[in-house]
Amino acid sequence: MKDQTKNTLKTPLDFKQQYLSDGHHSFCAACDILPHQEKNNFLEIAPLEALKSLHKSASFDSARRRFYTAILLTAGNVRETIGHHTYTFDAGTLYFIPENQLHTIHSWSEDVKGYHCIFDTDYFLLCIKNQVKLNRFPFFQPGKDPYVKLSEEETAMMIPLFMKLSKEYCSRKTLNDDLLVRLYLNVLLIETEKVYQSQHIPVSRELPRKEQLTTSFRQLVSQHFLELRHVTDYARQLHVNAHYLNDTVKELTGRSASSFIHHQLMTEAKAQLIQTDETIAGISDSLNFTDQSYFCRFFKKHTGLTPLQFRKNHQH
Repeated sequence: MKDQTKNTLKTPLDFKQQYLSDGHHSFCAACDILPHQEKNNFLEIAPLEALKSLHKSASFDSARRRFYTAILLTAGNVRETIGHHTYTFDAGTLYFIPENQLHTIHSWSEDVKGYHCIFDTDYFLLCIKNQVKLNRFPFFQPGKDPYVKLSEEETAMMIPLFMKLSKEYCSRKTLNDDLLVRLYLNVLLIETEKVYQSQHIPVSRELPRKEQLTTSFRQLVSQHFLELRHVTDYARQLHVNAHYLNDTVKELTGRSASSFIHHQLMTEAKAQLIQTDETIAGISDSLNFTDQSYFCRFFKKHTGLTPLQFRKNHQH
């Protein structure tokens, strides 16, 4: 089945052209000084009131984001649809839009204030071992509430984190300065998870059948991507036809089922290249590729770089 989404947003430029009257507006000087990454490895943070002032319309068509979004609402209210649920969020809410999620902005109040942060998987990768994976945070998981309601004390804790994230990002002078920004982003997400878990938000809610299937597939991929590489393997475990599984995943996410398997492999490969000193052959081995040359071809096909080039580009 075809993805019914009219718009697919992959980069900050796509985001600005979708929502803002000035599709090339810059929210900080560093964005103009440093080499701009259009395809991957990006983060952009902006005050909600600045975004509101640049909104080109009151409501927008649905769009699917190929990146992650975190929004802290400190004043006003917004009405948005994330997935198949429509929410009205008030001040003191921190909400999230997971990667590949269908999303619609219905309205933002005139007095809206807060912070809007978008970033992709590559930017989140840190030069530390055993980092938390993005898809392990509950607010980014399918079937779980994508928001947390903050107390006054919790809001007061989150605001400086967003401010610090914004300040460090916009005061970068070299690409190495991004490491500190990534660390603050990691702290922000971990602190949010602690608040989220303390509220005992229900683990899951009833999903429509197709969403249940897609969610189960994505969970299985995150657990078994090292040994199961084909859509037929997952279809067998889920007791459905492989074509039906692929069509369902494509309908709900805009991506083929196999692309999720490849994405998981690439994320793990990038993490190992950045976070460890393991050889390319060793990483190829750990990811169960038949040989190093096949791993290198696979990696270059998905990134345009060899594993060694990628590692050199991300060394600090």
